[in-house]
Amino acid sequence: MIVAMAMIFTYSIAPIRDGVGAALDVVLGPLAGMMPFYVLIIFLSAVTGIYSSIIQKYTIDYEKMTESQEKMKIFQREFREAQLSGDEKRIKKLDAKRNKVMSEQLELSQQQFTPMAYILIITVPIFFWLLFRMGVTPDALITLPFFGPHTMTDAILGPVPAWILWYMICSLSISQVVRKALNIGGI
Repeated sequence: MIVAMAMIFTYSIAPIRDGVGAALDVVLGPLAGMMPFYVLIIFLSAVTGIYSSIIQKYTIDYEKMTESQEKMKIFQREFREAQLSGDEKRIKKLDAKRNKVMSEQLELSQQQFTPMAYILIITVPIFFWLLFRMGVTPDALITLPFFGPHTMTDAILGPVPAWILWYMICSLSISQVVRKALNIGGI
């Protein structure tokens, strides 16, 4: 997890970001010459969607998570009923149970950090390369739904450039298809 956080920090250090981008350009650069840049972003977002879904499938216990959420719903309902009825004895009993339920929720929340670290270790260098390529091909065009034609570096939603918006649209939609195809649970 510390490595992943350090990688995110390096996002602000231009020489490191550019060095990683240039190193990945050796591998991904030829792909940029074979297809339009927006198609390459679709490809990279598909790869991201696939590996992030697979990592989550094997590192998160969705059955336990669903079970814990059901327990929490039942607990909250019981606690609310006790509060509304003014049953102090039941409220004290549920207060004692609250710590156990909350620690279980905390454990499940922490369980989600492990796959996030693995995903970031792979994704951050891809973003470094995309940033590196934006310096090489800043005038690449894309037509976005609802926004029309723009260059990849145009700010679309506030400060968000078109290429990041396109990457997010593709990655989220492709990962949903992958999750459904691989029967990966979720909340």
